[in-house]
Amino acid sequence: MKLRSAILSVIFLLILIIAKGQEKTSDNKLYYKGQLSTWGHVNTNNPYPFYLGGRYIPQTNFEMNLKNNRLIDFEASVNIYGQAGIHFFDSASTTTNLDLYRIWGRYSTEHFEFRLGMQKINFGTASMMRALRWFDQVDPRDPLGLTDGVWAALGRYYFLDNTNIWIWALYGNNNTKGMEAIKTKQDTPELGGRIQFPVPKGEAGLSYHHRNVDSRGFMDEIPEFEKINETRVGIDAKWDVTIGLWLEAAWMTKNKNIGIFTNQEILTLGSDYTFGIGNGLNLTLEHMLLSYDENAFGFENNYHFTGLSLSYPLGMFDNIQGIFYYDWENNSSCNFINWFRQFNKTTLYVMAYLNPKNRALPSMGIDSKENLFGGLGVQIMYVFNH
Repeated sequence: MKLRSAILSVIFLLILIIAKGQEKTSDNKLYYKGQLSTWGHVNTNNPYPFYLGGRYIPQTNFEMNLKNNRLIDFEASVNIYGQAGIHFFDSASTTTNLDLYRIWGRYSTEHFEFRLGMQKINFGTASMMRALRWFDQVDPRDPLGLTDGVWAALGRYYFLDNTNIWIWALYGNNNTKGMEAIKTKQDTPELGGRIQFPVPKGEAGLSYHHRNVDSRGFMDEIPEFEKINETRVGIDAKWDVTIGLWLEAAWMTKNKNIGIFTNQEILTLGSDYTFGIGNGLNLTLEHMLLSYDENAFGFENNYHFTGLSLSYPLGMFDNIQGIFYYDWENNSSCNFINWFRQFNKTTLYVMAYLNPKNRALPSMGIDSKENLFGGLGVQIMYVFNH
């Protein structure tokens, strides 16, 4: 942690030195905004059938505008969270937390940007079941789209034909990210990159990532190694041909045999279309194949999931959305319906769900640490942005 903080301090200082060496304009800005959300949650399957909670994410940004459309900016935000579980006339439990949510600095020009710090990195074409969900934990059912950030340096260059190249380095992320099962070996860097480019009627991308993992203490059934090289390769593409079509695929392989976790293959195929029914009914359909194999592309331990999303605007301010998942191996489904009414700075959400009591889907979001969304429940959330 101390080394990571020292590296950040040094590079932020270098960015400031660069800024000082550039001719500045008078358009420097310091501004503040925040998001306050409160909710009530009822589910009799939970340890406490009734939960009340709140979250506040204050965010500060500072922009230093330079000549020739160059910019240096910083962002810092924290996640202030509190929740109380209540069993009326019996017991109660409270949870509070204060975490750093984002802190990064960036230097950018018309075609290039370099960003360093705790940030969100995501890419790919799928929306519900993402084979390339390597670094974030965004759940499409979460109306706020919350996810932990990763400590990283990210550089991107944008060409005139919409081709862009990404290069990243991650360090100091001790928890699992995205769909990872095994943690990264502590105090080792992760390196990777990506290229996105236009194709006829769409775009495509190639991604690569390398890290070292530590399998000690992961599972009793697999061999324990202090250091295992893991390589990831991903492809994605999207086309707009009357309907939207896309695919995402990823292969993760390790250089040591740890049983079925040696290789992982993921393939997602998806499509969407807006039907001319009433105000316009948008339908999105995705199917994911997830395989864990001792041998690459053995496809001996397969899992299939299908996702369906329906979205319909009821009026100028009201929308209703349904997201449904089906687990073909366990013959179980996850069902989620969300009605929301949006105003200028506030949004009211009324959400209902019916899910298996034990989580049958790949970990897909912010409730993975404590599954409060198993069974039948209702959540009402009020969000204020300022």
